[in-house]
Amino acid sequence: MSGNEFRFFLSCDINLPVTFRIERLEGTLRAAKSPSSDVDPTSTTEERRAELYVECALYIDGAPFGLPTRTRLESSGPLYCWNELITLSTKYRDLTGHSQLALTVWDVSCGKDEGLVGGATILLFNSKKQLKTGKQKLRLWQGKVADGSFPTSTPGKVPRHERGELERLEKLVNRYERGQIQCVDWLDRLAFKAMERIKERESSRNGSLHLYLVVDFCSFEHRVVFQESGANFLLPSPIASTNEIVTVWDPEVGKINPSEHKQLKLARSLTRGIIDRDLKPSSNERKSIQRILKYPPTRTLSGDERQLLWKFRFSLMSEKRALTKFLRCVEWSDVQEAKQALELMGKWEMIDVCDALELLSPVFESEEVRAYAVSVLERADDEELQCYLLQLVQALRFERSDKSRLSHFLVQRALRNIELASFLRWYVAVELHDPAYAKRFYCTYELLEENMMKLAAGMHGDEDGFKLWQSLVRQTELTAQLCSIMRDVRNVRGNTQKKIEKLRQLLSGLLSELTYFEEPIRSPLAPGVLITGIVPSESSIFKSALHPLRLTFRAANGGNCKIIFKKGDDIRQDQLVVQMVYLMDRLLKLENLDLHLTPYRVLATGQDEGMLEFIPSRSLAQILSEHRSITSYLQKFHPDEHGPFGITATCLETFIKSCAGYSVITYILGIGDRHLDNLLLRDDGRLFHVDFGFILGRDPKPFPPPMKLCKEMVEAMGGAESQYYTRFKSYCCEAYNIIRKSSNLILNLFHLMAGSNIPDIASDPEKGILKLQEKFRLDLDDEACIHFFQDLINESVSALFPQMVETIHRWAQYWR
Repeated sequence: MSGNEFRFFLSCDINLPVTFRIERLEGTLRAAKSPSSDVDPTSTTEERRAELYVECALYIDGAPFGLPTRTRLESSGPLYCWNELITLSTKYRDLTGHSQLALTVWDVSCGKDEGLVGGATILLFNSKKQLKTGKQKLRLWQGKVADGSFPTSTPGKVPRHERGELERLEKLVNRYERGQIQCVDWLDRLAFKAMERIKERESSRNGSLHLYLVVDFCSFEHRVVFQESGANFLLPSPIASTNEIVTVWDPEVGKINPSEHKQLKLARSLTRGIIDRDLKPSSNERKSIQRILKYPPTRTLSGDERQLLWKFRFSLMSEKRALTKFLRCVEWSDVQEAKQALELMGKWEMIDVCDALELLSPVFESEEVRAYAVSVLERADDEELQCYLLQLVQALRFERSDKSRLSHFLVQRALRNIELASFLRWYVAVELHDPAYAKRFYCTYELLEENMMKLAAGMHGDEDGFKLWQSLVRQTELTAQLCSIMRDVRNVRGNTQKKIEKLRQLLSGLLSELTYFEEPIRSPLAPGVLITGIVPSESSIFKSALHPLRLTFRAANGGNCKIIFKKGDDIRQDQLVVQMVYLMDRLLKLENLDLHLTPYRVLATGQDEGMLEFIPSRSLAQILSEHRSITSYLQKFHPDEHGPFGITATCLETFIKSCAGYSVITYILGIGDRHLDNLLLRDDGRLFHVDFGFILGRDPKPFPPPMKLCKEMVEAMGGAESQYYTRFKSYCCEAYNIIRKSSNLILNLFHLMAGSNIPDIASDPEKGILKLQEKFRLDLDDEACIHFFQDLINESVSALFPQMVETIHRWAQYWR
């Protein structure tokens, strides 16, 4: 829905009973004495506990309508909380613009005579004739029964001249709870704490003066606007009586304009197809078409732009970039138009694989278009296909059937490559937990299993299909055993060392079958590697709340491989980010720029578990605490008296390049929560990032710099005035411009993740993709981008505030 569009329901169309919830009474109820104390002077004076109920009556145009309704008794003072849903016999369609609710609180603990506490009245529609929703806080008129006449003498709304800061804040909270104010986690926590202090201060000042009744009115998907049954429009008030602006709701807003639709049909008349074949765009039209073809895949085309591409569709058939834009112009509901579009698609210049990914997005529903996209993907080799496999599995959500052309394609390619088969099986298995699409993903899983079991020996060495499938199933059995080990280790009381001892004891004793497997298992992280068992003496546990395992596996080829196994943490977001690092590293290397990145392997094996490749390295926080600087640490491993800063030129160059690569990537992906503990450095000088819990601009720290570049990194390059720092900036700008060339590919891949359960995408996919698009600055040419990115680097280095946050974080880590 666009920002200017107003969607609503009419009250006369809602055939539901009026419903609301009586929540609680706020304020201090005056303590009363027991009735017997007034009769017998010798009896002891004791405070009675009030027993309250609320009487609810509906008044329409000042007259009672239907029978009053009562809540249950509540006697759990000092906070009286009913939290009771009240449903009236009257329906919303029966209400008028002056309908109001009269609420009276009674105390029955007084004996025979019920004690009146107070009452208040509230109109159901506001001054704009919109139904009130959400929490409403009504001030009680103590000692008075709620007056249902119009106008009322007991309005629950606090008079404007008496409203203070508390009333203003409560109105904002009501809007926040209805979703009209954006959620910002860290800011919300600060705001609500401040509000609690204001509330305590106000209640201590005025708490004994007033009583408030909190009522929660139900909400609908859209606003509800008052309209009487049978009326076609809201009658404006007489012009002579007032000069106020009258709002008239147009029921045709958002609907198709029949005259415009007819004009579009005539302009696209298929009888003009013969004429269109010979049409050639003018110079200005050609410029407009070229501008449209440069639009990112997230851009929606206007009516005129769609018409322009349709008009010159025949002359654009030799331009492969134009196909995806042309297919967006087609009116797929028109059978004849759709038929002609599909005929043209078959004759169009073959598009690139990255553009085929766009045709698999939720925008395109035509099965023929999606099948065409799959036929283009068949040209990709296994290495390229593995780069996109995660997104292609997610694209199954947007298919029209469970056993689609895409599903069969993925399975057929997996049968030819055991690595693809292993990753496809895991990616699909993880999605089986999604109730909305579990059946669809299970169909693909079943298809893979059936086809693999039919394979004859010879395609993958001596193993037949049955043995291959069993080798993949044993990966799941292994992860299940590792989960069991983690549960046992976590239950051990004591420090991390005791937990490590328990781990090694389990691997050597009760679970000794894990030390030497009966048959080799394909490593889930690298299916090409066969692992034969775990080395207990080299396995350990990280000092962390979740106690992740660090395991060393023996490899069948004589080496070993180290992995980290986590349970209790969703690592699907980390998996996506590392996949993007791998993809961008590939794109840079294709342009002969190797920035020595470290795209370590990550695999989610469940919703809250997974494996990560362990890369021997140390965090910058640890290095700085032990060696004071990055330079002195690198001098230890790569000393050179004649080299820059006493380090070999190769090592320093590796450090500078890796810093540049990750600076660009973390900027583009909007990686947040960077501190010295999730920046790691390898002995050869390669710097890399880990822990990607915040992406696409989200960051728990206030005022994050645009680029995650700490001063210690700049100091290791010789400072902001050195030639090495200048070289660093040069690598950054070069890498940024190379990655920008593939912006469509990256945007398409994120668009395919729109339906996934990855937290920072699922919350608002459209907003996240637009944030990503902004980072590419597609409005600038390469030269302008160099100046833009250099300014970004300078801004980040000069940001002093993040250094303070870093210090606070290091203190927190020290005491953890």
